[in-house]
Amino acid sequence: MIEEELQIIPEPVKVSLNEGVFLLSQKTTIQVDLTSTGNGEYLKQVLALHYGLNLAFEEPSQNNGRKNSIIFKTSKEKELNNPEKYSLLVSRENITISATTSIGGFYGIQSLLQLIPHKALKGDKISLEISIPCISIEDFPRFKWRGFMLDEARHFFGKKQVKKMLDLMALLKLNTFHWHLTDDQGWRVEIKKYPLLTKIGSKREGTIVAQKKGVISSQKLKVPIDGIPVSGYYTREDFMEIIEYANERYITIIPELDFPGHTMAALAAYPELSCTGGPFEVSTRFGIHRDVFCIGKEEVFEFTQNVLDEVMDIFPSKIIHTGGDEVLRRRWNKCPECQNRINEEGLEGSENLQVYFTNRIADYLSSKGRQLMGWNEILNDNLNKDAICHYWTNNLKLVLQHAIKGRKVVMSEMSAVYLNYPYNLIPTKKTYLYDPIPDEYSKNYEKYILGIEACLWTEFVSNKDTLEWQAFPRLIAIAETGWTPKNKRNFDSFLKRLESFLPLLKAFDVNYPTKEEFLQDQ
Repeated sequence: MIEEELQIIPEPVKVSLNEGVFLLSQKTTIQVDLTSTGNGEYLKQVLALHYGLNLAFEEPSQNNGRKNSIIFKTSKEKELNNPEKYSLLVSRENITISATTSIGGFYGIQSLLQLIPHKALKGDKISLEISIPCISIEDFPRFKWRGFMLDEARHFFGKKQVKKMLDLMALLKLNTFHWHLTDDQGWRVEIKKYPLLTKIGSKREGTIVAQKKGVISSQKLKVPIDGIPVSGYYTREDFMEIIEYANERYITIIPELDFPGHTMAALAAYPELSCTGGPFEVSTRFGIHRDVFCIGKEEVFEFTQNVLDEVMDIFPSKIIHTGGDEVLRRRWNKCPECQNRINEEGLEGSENLQVYFTNRIADYLSSKGRQLMGWNEILNDNLNKDAICHYWTNNLKLVLQHAIKGRKVVMSEMSAVYLNYPYNLIPTKKTYLYDPIPDEYSKNYEKYILGIEACLWTEFVSNKDTLEWQAFPRLIAIAETGWTPKNKRNFDSFLKRLESFLPLLKAFDVNYPTKEEFLQDQ
């Protein structure tokens, strides 16, 4: 077998190519044990949907040495260090996927699907035999956190598109879906105790037509908007449906509700949570807003905790992302209640109000068995020690200093993995070559870098075609960074394998740029 026959993304840890092929056909059966029933059902559905194969299930005890089967095996010896580890063995007789957990078996399926020639995709293939090269793969991820963040606060895409992105994440062995659900321009979470959050906060009258970089947004600033209303939110039932869908693909959903800044949508519904009392409107423009939550008011903490109670009741994730980025202190500096809070708590100035707020929320989440995560602006020597830092820009040295002290960090370098930027600013090669652990960073502290996450902010991404265009193929590159050992990553190899991966995107009806477009300014 020649090396070009292996076209798997992310690149596996260890691969051995052997002579011969396995012939996948309508006569092939699927064998599962009790642990892998769900994986067998998933594989059966995918083969039927994309390859026209309707394979039958067969009990392992019925096989008696019979050939032409896809066999799932779950080892009794648990792999504590790498629960996502799997092995895939394709011989002339059978395909065997072995793992210590069902998630490992699921990732084995993703590699198997990429070994099927793309010419077999679509159409009626029931009468055909599909040749799969004989191969042996031993594989496990480099990082525990391999994420994708979708901003639905700025534009709302709905359940169908979110499920599609989850399907694509599963194919790429991504395991964390970070869901940005509230911001100045929209509130997308139904909260029973505060119905105005969606009645008022989920709608805006339009979106700014143009905005100069660095302009601080103000509702008093008269800038033309496009007049196209933006609205939408998810009910509790919607979330439950999507969470179940994600769980079937071994993807954890991390909800983000942004506090104490980026809260204009919440303040439009409940202006009493501000320093000035409003009135406010859901913002039609982007950037940093002057009005934020008033840290001097106890009702702000009561509101935040009540909202988080309902969020925790919906989302099983241990981690809750509370934003915390780009919080201006202008209102706090002049607010009597904020100044009173500073005096009562001995905070020594408005600059310490944010860490006070964050610690109270972190402690509350901890009391409920959860853990706070926030953007790197929350970092402070006095920050709750269990809070996770999500790095995006500026002060990388400071972030790494906190990691050295034991702070857990997820890396999302804006200049490399922000997928909302055009390809001429962040070309695919730049995204691929970015590594979440700097070369000079001591290996003794690598365990504190949980992994990598791509972010897609949607201020100017208003429809699914644009969303997909921006995400692919850069999200594929990031998936390889999250999974593949650093010494095995090679951009030229990636591009060759990408050629064979792109037909899978077509099978999922993904809108993506041409090679010339996504390789701009390499």
